[in-house]
Amino acid sequence: MRTKDFRQNKVDIITLGCSKNIVDSEVLLTQLKANQIDVSHQSETNDANIIVVNTCGFIENAKQESIDTIWQYIDEKQAGNIDKLFVTGCLSHRYKEELQQEMPEVDAFFGTMELPSLLQKLNADYKKDLLGERITTTPFHYAYLKISEGCNRPCSFCAIPQMRGKHVSKPIELLVKEAENLAKNGCKELMLIAQDSTYYGLDLYEERKLASLMESLSDVNGIDWIRLHYAYPSQFPMEVLDVIKDKPSICNYLDMPLQHATDAVLKSMRRGISKRRTVEIVEHIKAHNPDLAFRTTMLVGHPGETEKDFLELCSFIETYKFDRLGVFTYSHEDGTHAHTLADDIPEKEKQARASHIMEIQEQISFELNQEKIGKTYKVLIDRMENNYFIGRTESDSPEVDNEVLIKQDNQYLRIGDFVDVKIDSAKEFDLYGTAVV
Repeated sequence: MRTKDFRQNKVDIITLGCSKNIVDSEVLLTQLKANQIDVSHQSETNDANIIVVNTCGFIENAKQESIDTIWQYIDEKQAGNIDKLFVTGCLSHRYKEELQQEMPEVDAFFGTMELPSLLQKLNADYKKDLLGERITTTPFHYAYLKISEGCNRPCSFCAIPQMRGKHVSKPIELLVKEAENLAKNGCKELMLIAQDSTYYGLDLYEERKLASLMESLSDVNGIDWIRLHYAYPSQFPMEVLDVIKDKPSICNYLDMPLQHATDAVLKSMRRGISKRRTVEIVEHIKAHNPDLAFRTTMLVGHPGETEKDFLELCSFIETYKFDRLGVFTYSHEDGTHAHTLADDIPEKEKQARASHIMEIQEQISFELNQEKIGKTYKVLIDRMENNYFIGRTESDSPEVDNEVLIKQDNQYLRIGDFVDVKIDSAKEFDLYGTAVV
């Protein structure tokens, strides 16, 4: 049991879920630091007496992880190891009343848009003058830049609008200021993130301004790589492709979650797009910029997805050979449109379909990686691990994509530096190379 004393409070922030939650935790961290409060992010010293858990509520597995983490800290509180426990984020926003009844040991629950109230509970003032400033928790050389909040899309399977509200774009000038501040602190790579980056600007400027935003960010000194995530295929502003191709600091990289590839399932998902239009977009993007790394995400097991639908999806993936691909299984989320449909595909079958798609993608990725052997790529060094320097090409985003492994033998590479690397060999999701000096 921790001995009670008169030491100053220390807050530790625990972040679960996606990169958008990471940014939210970083904003909280920055506000607390500005209030002269001792605060850490996922500290390994276990010396904090106040815990803030930033939860995820997107799908069942994520919700369960959040619930398990809250219970873990309830146990710590009951054991006397911490004094206060606060919960924020998507799960807290979506199920606040239920959680309050189930977990009275938690001192307070906060939604996704209640930062000032959370700060007040932590005896801190919300400092508006910090807009554009942020302490990052990622490695110093890259950061996530959240360009908007919320989502206006009606996708049947997604509860994000319930938790994050309607789409709200962040003004271009504020995002440029934030990027400049990050660059001053050594950041070299920005990942642009949003619930739907395609929609950016419509609410503020009455037109899609994603291309303009990317052009403005490309002029920020010190930022060498900018990559675009979470672009919705329907009504995607094609002028973005010209910016990606023409601006040296913008990576030849596009993350566009397509989710599926049959008319029946896309209609049931309420994606607002047909298979024909999906194919047209994919083919246009690939033809416009053959060097672009195309990342996508698929969702299997949606209510009504037949074996025929699934096989058609597999064929689509085999035909277009996406550079990067992830897959999720459908989660029956209350409050969504799909929850009114029968969850008619057994979990075992959902998992089998997801595994089969990843087997297809594994072979595609292996073949694409074999073509890289003997070529030299610009690589950003992320870390050292098991006698290797590990980095990424511009085709790879942190955490989710391929990596380049460089033996440490007789050479030293600095974390956060760009290095030319000749690829010597390749596996399904890893490249092995030698630094060119």
